[in-house]
Amino acid sequence: MPLQPTTAAALELRLAQEQSSSRLPSVAAGLVRGGELVWSGAVGTLSGRSGGEAATAGTQYRIGSITKTFVAVEVMRLRDAGALDLSDRLDQHLPETAASDFGHVTVAQLLSHSSGLQAETSGPWWERTQGGEWSDLLASRPQLRFRPGARFHYSNVGYAALGELVARLRGVSWDEAVRTQLLEPLGMTRTTTRPQAPSAPGWGVHPLADLVHVEPEHDAVSMAPAGQLWSTAEDLSRWAAFLAGETAGLLSTETLDEMCLPIAVNDTPGAAWTGAHGLGFQVWNVDGRRFAGHGGSMPGFLAGLRVDLETGDGVVVFANATSGLGPLHVDLLQLLAEHEPHPPTPWTADADQVDGLELVGDWYWGTTAYTLRLASDGVLVLGEPGLHRGSRFRPVGDGWVGLDGYHEGEPLVAVRDADGRVGHLDLGSFRFSRTPYDPASDVPGDVHPDRWH
Repeated sequence: MPLQPTTAAALELRLAQEQSSSRLPSVAAGLVRGGELVWSGAVGTLSGRSGGEAATAGTQYRIGSITKTFVAVEVMRLRDAGALDLSDRLDQHLPETAASDFGHVTVAQLLSHSSGLQAETSGPWWERTQGGEWSDLLASRPQLRFRPGARFHYSNVGYAALGELVARLRGVSWDEAVRTQLLEPLGMTRTTTRPQAPSAPGWGVHPLADLVHVEPEHDAVSMAPAGQLWSTAEDLSRWAAFLAGETAGLLSTETLDEMCLPIAVNDTPGAAWTGAHGLGFQVWNVDGRRFAGHGGSMPGFLAGLRVDLETGDGVVVFANATSGLGPLHVDLLQLLAEHEPHPPTPWTADADQVDGLELVGDWYWGTTAYTLRLASDGVLVLGEPGLHRGSRFRPVGDGWVGLDGYHEGEPLVAVRDADGRVGHLDLGSFRFSRTPYDPASDVPGDVHPDRWH
């Protein structure tokens, strides 16, 4: 559904402001809602000069590290197909790494940037020099900077290793695997490993003068999985829709959710953490609201992908400058939410909840009171999720399993008496009774014979 003219005008104004105030040769962006591109725009010229070729939503820009998300999805697809396990050591699949400093790191650690592997290559600045083969990269003897699993440490070299892993298990190059397994099925025909016209040249803008400097473009070869891809606002918006859940059957909902769980926190001393890494995607915690995606930068280019995991609204942004792009992606998403908020879901009665009525009401864990209520889709809600040990539970077989909070993944079972009535709840061995320490609820440790006194 197209946006209202006033919404589009506000978005176009913000895009123009960013191009002008941040001194960007060109900038392009797109917004996704309901799995569809609902708005796109571009401002500036590809050369940065007046009268030059205008940027459009179909112009290719280098997306840098957003490339890593495609590699990560392909690794997870291999996991789901049984070709690997996330706890596998790298040298189980790439035997030549056994003699290296990092052959023992796991696939999960590489995906989440918690392997401890060095950030950049040991040779010249790889983003500005012609790349070498995997054997050359391995011969440069990349080193661990930290104990695997100890902390978050972003590693471009780690994604070079994951690209080689994909190539080895698929039997084709990493980029051919991504193209045939992901890009072509999703119709992303303008996402490529090298620029295809119309494409934006990369520029460095002088920080103290209105001058530009040519930035190099080359094949990074073994380092390409860390940042080689080019895409457009139109194409990358399809990937934003993928992250929002429109995966076209290429990835299960469960695996996508798994990839967006924060694993390694990007901790900045003196500041509350707002960013983390999951299994290939960056995750942001903004006032309790979760976003996922990835940023991208290469000499001459900046890019961003971000999706609101609750609403599915997504944004992609591009600029052909080495630096200068501000929080445009955040502002565009906020403008969309402010001008065209999602309508609330209408309330309707649910007759299927009748069977769960015997569980609702007050329950006690020791002396702490909780209220259990039924929500939509058969979900049980214990207390207030996110507060103390409040959690939600989904039905599984004859019981439920926790969806969040302290009890995430833990089983909840309604224990019945001889007459078939629910006597108490067993939550991961914790006993919940209708009254505090109800002697009829078989409280572990027994109830003192003096009872309450």
